[in-house]
Amino acid sequence: MKDDKATKGSGGYQDDTVMEEEVDVDVDQNKKATLLTKEGLKGLVEELDNLKNVKRKEVAARIKEAISYGDLSENSEYEEAKNEQAFLEGRILELEEKIKNVKIISGVHKVTKTVQLGTTVHLKNLTKGKDELEVYTIVGSTEADPFLGRISNESPVGSSLLDKQKGDRIKAYVPAGNVEYEIVKLD
Repeated sequence: MKDDKATKGSGGYQDDTVMEEEVDVDVDQNKKATLLTKEGLKGLVEELDNLKNVKRKEVAARIKEAISYGDLSENSEYEEAKNEQAFLEGRILELEEKIKNVKIISGVHKVTKTVQLGTTVHLKNLTKGKDELEVYTIVGSTEADPFLGRISNESPVGSSLLDKQKGDRIKAYVPAGNVEYEIVKLD
């Protein structure tokens, strides 16, 4: 695209650029919004671009080569390439749908008094009694990666933290059992 701003359209983005400013996107009312940070949206757009412009060509070349081997009924290379193509097209549709229904998490860089999407939370684990703080950023489920300290607002801990303040204690019911945290700091 020629400029750096994404444009609003009926139901989502009209092109594959990433926003440089916070913009609320019109989300199809029948679909669940995909909550993302600007960085998360950029990652999805880059993945979609790679799938459309690189991977599609690679898979098409593999199918063409497999067809050249002759009899398709016993051609495992052809079957494998067709399966990969189906997976690829499914992922492209999934990414397009997510991008179409994206809602940018606003206020990611603002310090807030309560935990919201985009807030980084410093927690003391009262259950384990450790002095070392656990630090998590609350994000939408699409961007969640607990190993990178990014937990979903829909996760047990993430949902328990929402709207809480520094000094509050929360209990979360996780697969490993109950856990209790104290909120030490919000960024």
